[in-house]
Amino acid sequence: MTYDVTIIGSGPGGYVAAIRCAQLGLKTAIVERYSVLGGTCLNVGCIPSKALLDSSEHYHNAHKKFQTHGIDLKDLKVNMPQMIKRKNEVVLDNNKGVEFLMKKNKIDVFYGHGSFVHKNRIKITSSSGNAEEIETSKVIIATGSKPIVPANFNYDKKRVITSTEALNIEKVPGSMVVIGGGVIGLELGSVYARLGTKVIVVEFLDRIIAGMDADCSRELMKSMKNLGVEFHLRHAVTEVTPSKSKVTVVAQSRDDDSKKLSWDVDYCLVAIGRRPYTDGLGLENVGIALDEKGRIPVDEHLQTNVPGIYAIGDVIQGAMLAHKAEEEGVFVAETIVGQKPHIHYHLIPSVVYTWPEVAGVGYTEEELKEKGVPYKPGKFPFRALGRARASMDLDGMVKVLAHKETDEILGVHIVGARAADMIAEAVALMEFRASAEDAARMSHAHPTYTEAFKEASLAATANRALHI
Repeated sequence: MTYDVTIIGSGPGGYVAAIRCAQLGLKTAIVERYSVLGGTCLNVGCIPSKALLDSSEHYHNAHKKFQTHGIDLKDLKVNMPQMIKRKNEVVLDNNKGVEFLMKKNKIDVFYGHGSFVHKNRIKITSSSGNAEEIETSKVIIATGSKPIVPANFNYDKKRVITSTEALNIEKVPGSMVVIGGGVIGLELGSVYARLGTKVIVVEFLDRIIAGMDADCSRELMKSMKNLGVEFHLRHAVTEVTPSKSKVTVVAQSRDDDSKKLSWDVDYCLVAIGRRPYTDGLGLENVGIALDEKGRIPVDEHLQTNVPGIYAIGDVIQGAMLAHKAEEEGVFVAETIVGQKPHIHYHLIPSVVYTWPEVAGVGYTEEELKEKGVPYKPGKFPFRALGRARASMDLDGMVKVLAHKETDEILGVHIVGARAADMIAEAVALMEFRASAEDAARMSHAHPTYTEAFKEASLAATANRALHI
């Protein structure tokens, strides 16, 4: 078989690239090493974790808020097997959706491990060891990433787990240590905290979600502490020792060598980051060398040093985000046929799907200070919103950072209900280089959460917020 383009990996970047290639008239194949399509995001990442986040939030609200709303319940309890079953059904429905899209767009799907024989020939080895080869003019590498687990953490997939295993615990744990205060650790930690687990977060740095605006870090930590989550910042985990029914975790303070903390808990969730997954790709057969972080180097067209071979998503530099990979998949497909697409990397939003949610786009306040850019901040608390009071979602704020001289919006950072959806308004305005005044003069429906964005924009223009 001969193809115009072959995509290795069927995650959001890979399958979206395949669809766009097919739409543009290219004969397209996609290679997936697992038995289902969708990659990490759909099968053991974004989608299943959000399913559990929603389920746990429903339980938490029923347990903590329903009585205030005038809803009385008896014998409330968590049915963990059913929660996991629903999560699996959500994943399966999405699997079927991607399969349908491949058929609809006449994309040939090959199941097996793809590797380079040479730049125009891909070998596909099935789980049973059978192999076939296909010819291709172009290749897009979209093989994603895997969790980082140091050897001394004794990862056994039973008591010492990653996000993959955390999605399938069928009994609510009594206790859990989460190593890492980043997005994955906090999202899954919040799932189990809502269900009643004692969650302890150990973070090496001096704040959680360190890549986001510091105000967001503070707001989220305050909310999660109210949920019962315990935080130990500036601590390094030195020992992780699992047994049959427990795991012992020891952490060392970075500020005091004599200070050590130790916990005996049901699970230890390792969430210290992810690494690009390029194992067994045969990159050496085509002359592609990885950089110092294990990533595939690419140029401004996302092409490797080998003409005709491109790479997107988690295997290249930049944020490991599904929507970033999707944008890159479309970008490469359109580049291959001679179009002139663009990606504004600075305006790709970041989101944490805890509750309250956290979302940000553009520069953080810390980055503006470091760059010496003159700016004016505007903040507005969710607590002052009528909609937030009605829904009892009072935690959080919207922060708008505008240029002090031109008033152009340079960054927007949100902690609060539906922040993940609200950030799209900021992205749209910033794509068109809108000012804070522009945002402030847009009519926002009342009562909505997005009124906080309008009020923060008013605050940034000349401290003109109306409702505080």
